[in-house]
Amino acid sequence: MAKPKLPPAGPSANGRALPPGRLPYGPPVAIVDIGSNSVRLVVYEGLSRAPTPMFNEKELCALGRSVAVTGRLSEDSMAKAYAALRRFRALADAMGVGSMFVLATAAARDAANGPEFIAEAERLCRTEIQLLSGKREARLSALGVVSGFFKPDGIVGDLGGGSLELISVSKTRLSDGATFPLGGIRLQDVSEQSIKKADRITRDALDDARELEKLKDRTFYAVGGTWRALAHMHMVQKNYPLHVLHGYTIPAKEALEFCRLVRRVDPETLPGISVVSSERRPLLAYGAVVLEHILRIGKPREVVLSSLGVREGLLYELLDDDGRREDPLLSSARDLGYLRARAPRHGDDLVEWTDRLFRSVDIDETVEERRWRHAACHLADIGWRAHPDYRGEQSLDTIAHGSFAGVDHLGRAYMALAIFYRHMGLLDDEASPRIRELASTRILDRARTLGAAMRVAYLVSAAVADVLPRAPLTLKRDVLTLRLPTELGELASDRLRNRLNKLGKLLARPTAIETI
Repeated sequence: MAKPKLPPAGPSANGRALPPGRLPYGPPVAIVDIGSNSVRLVVYEGLSRAPTPMFNEKELCALGRSVAVTGRLSEDSMAKAYAALRRFRALADAMGVGSMFVLATAAARDAANGPEFIAEAERLCRTEIQLLSGKREARLSALGVVSGFFKPDGIVGDLGGGSLELISVSKTRLSDGATFPLGGIRLQDVSEQSIKKADRITRDALDDARELEKLKDRTFYAVGGTWRALAHMHMVQKNYPLHVLHGYTIPAKEALEFCRLVRRVDPETLPGISVVSSERRPLLAYGAVVLEHILRIGKPREVVLSSLGVREGLLYELLDDDGRREDPLLSSARDLGYLRARAPRHGDDLVEWTDRLFRSVDIDETVEERRWRHAACHLADIGWRAHPDYRGEQSLDTIAHGSFAGVDHLGRAYMALAIFYRHMGLLDDEASPRIRELASTRILDRARTLGAAMRVAYLVSAAVADVLPRAPLTLKRDVLTLRLPTELGELASDRLRNRLNKLGKLLARPTAIETI
C-alpha cells in the first residue's frame, strides 16, 4: 500500500498568508452547480485527494420547474439564479479562489431558453460554464463515488430535480451510463402532482434500463439531495447512533419498505420529517417512487448513501494519476494529523511499528482493517491539546463525525474507539455506548488491541518522531518483547511494564522489556 504524502510545503495561497489551520494545497477551488432544483456554491480548501469544503451555500431556485411542460426556464427562477450567481462570484473573489468551475445540468440543457440563460450566467460568473450532457453528468457522479469509497462496486444513481443518471462502477472502471427524465421536479410536473401517474411514468422509463440489469446483489450508491433527505429520515426513525450520511447503509428490503411508506402517507406525518427542509418535502414521495422501482427492477443487496457526487467527481478528474491513486482515507487522516498532532511524522513511525507488531503476533487483518489501523495511527495525537480527562472523548467525537471519505461507519467506529482507548485506558464503560453499537465483537477487540499498543508506544516515544523505529515490539520465543536500545534503557519504568502487560493479556502472551 502506497504511503500517503504530506501536503506540499508552501507559505501562502493565491498570494495571501496562509492561516495556521489551513493545509498548503494552493489557493481554494470553487465549484458552482446550477441544478434543476438548487444553485449551489462549494469552495474547497484546495485540490487534493480528500478535499475539504471551506464554504457551502445553496439557493433553491427551482430552475427545472415547468420546463417539462412549457419547455422554458421561468423568468422568476432565472432571476433567483442570477442573484445567487452574483453573490457566489463575490464570495469567491473575497475568499481568494484560484479556480472557479461552473456546471449546469438538466434544466439548462433541456430548456429552449437555456442558451440565453447560460450566456447571462457566464457574464455574471466571469467564466465559461460547462453544460453537462446526461452521460457526462453520470460519469462525474460515478467519479464522485470512486473518490469517496474504497473499491466501490455497484450502480451509481444521481437523482436531481430534472433527471436521473445511472452508471455502473467497479473500483475505478465505469460504464457509459444513461440518463432518464425522472428528476423530482420534472416528475412532479409531468404527473400533475399525481403519485400514481408518477409511478407509471417511472415504471415505463426504467423497466428496460440496461444499467439496472447489472445491479443484482451489488450496491446501489444513492446520490442527490432528495435521497439524502430520505436517508436522514430513515436514520432518525431507526435512532441510528451516528448522524453521518456518507456511507449510511440500508438493506435493500428495508429501503424498499421505507420507500413504500413514504409514497403512501402524508409526508408531514412521517417520523423524522423535521430534519427535511419545507422546500424539499414535496419531492420526497417522487424520490421514493424512483428508488422503489430501481430496487424492484435491479434487486441490489443494499443502498449506500454518497455525499459526494458531480462536484467531487470533477475535482477527482482534475487530479493527476498519482493523486487519483492515493487512498482518500489515509490522505484525510494524514492531513488532520499534520494540522493537529505534535509531530506529524510520528504517525508514519506508528504505522510501521504497529505493522511489525501485528505481523509478529499474527493478528488476522482484512485489507480494510489495515487501512483503518493506519489511518488511526495518523489520528492518534489529534487530541493532545485538550484537557487530559477529555482527550479520549474529544478525539472519539472528532473521528466519528469527521469529514472522512473512503471509510464506512464500522471503520469510523474502529478508529474512534482505538484512539479513545489510547487516551483513556481499556475500560468499556468509559467509551461512548452509541459508537460501540456500530462495532462488532471483532472490531471492538481490534480497537482495544490497537489502543493498548498505542499506550505502550507513546510512553516510549513521547510523540517524538524517529524513536519508535529503534524500539520494536515483537514476539521473541513466544514472549511479547519490547526491545529498547541502551540510550533508551531508562524508559523501562513500572508504568511502561504495566501497559505492556495489559497489551500482553489482550494478546494472551507473556511480556518482557529487553535492553539491547
